[in-house]
Amino acid sequence: MNFMRHALIATAVSLSLPGALVHAEDLPAPIKALEAKGATIKGSFDAPGGLKGYAAEYQNQGMALYLTPDGKYVLAGNLFNEKGEDLSTAPLQKLVYGPMAEAMWSRMENSTWIADGAKTAPKVIYLFSDANCPYCNLFWEQARPWVKSGKVQLRHIMVGVIREDSAAKAASLLADANPEVALQNHEQAGKGSTLKAMQNIPNDIQAKLDANMKLMEDMGLSATPSIFYKDEAGHLQQQQGAPRPEALAKMMGPK
Repeated sequence: MNFMRHALIATAVSLSLPGALVHAEDLPAPIKALEAKGATIKGSFDAPGGLKGYAAEYQNQGMALYLTPDGKYVLAGNLFNEKGEDLSTAPLQKLVYGPMAEAMWSRMENSTWIADGAKTAPKVIYLFSDANCPYCNLFWEQARPWVKSGKVQLRHIMVGVIREDSAAKAASLLADANPEVALQNHEQAGKGSTLKAMQNIPNDIQAKLDANMKLMEDMGLSATPSIFYKDEAGHLQQQQGAPRPEALAKMMGPK
C-alpha cells in the first residue's frame, strides 16, 4: 500500500508541529480549493521562508501543501533545506501517517485473530494468514524461538484467499473449542496437516471471516502473509511474505 510505504521510510526531522486540526472555516482559499478536489486537511505546521504548511490526505496518500506568504497560491510536494533534509517528512508522519497507522493497528487489534504465544509477550505481531499458505507456515516456523521464549505473540487474522477451501479451513480453526491449539497442530504438521474444511459455516463464524476479509481489502492487501509490527520507535511497519533472516531479527528483536 503506497501510504504505508511512505510511513515506513519516514524519519524524524526537527519541526514545530502544532497538533490541532485545521477547521474548514480557518482555511485560506487556495487550501479550500484543494479540499474541494478531495484532499482532507489534517493539520497545519510551521515552514521556513514565510510559507505556511498544511498536511493533507489524498487517496490514502500524505501530501504536504505550502501556502505562499501572500496567501494566494499553494505548492504541493516536498520541501528540502540546504542540507538536503526533507522538511515534509516529520509533519506528514505526525499528522497523517501516524494517525492512519494507529487506526489500522486498532482495527487489527479488534479483529478476529488466533493468538500464538504468551499474553504477556512484550511484542505483538499481526499477520493476515491463510490456512493453505506455505509462506505463513514458514513464518510460523521462523518465529518459534521468539514465541517459545515468551518475547513475541503472533496474532493470526485468518482469511481465505489462496484456495477455494481456504475460508472453510479458517472457519474450522475459528470454530474449534481451542483455536490456539488447533492452529498450532495445523502449523506444526505443515504439509501433513489433517485440518478439514468446514462443510457448513455458522453465520457468526462467516461474519468474522467476512470482517477479516474486509479489513484486508481496506488495507490494500492481496496476499498472505501480510505482517505488521511496531518498530523500536513505535512506528507501524509492514512485511510482505516470510522475511529474510536480517529482516526477521529486526522485526522480532533479540531472542
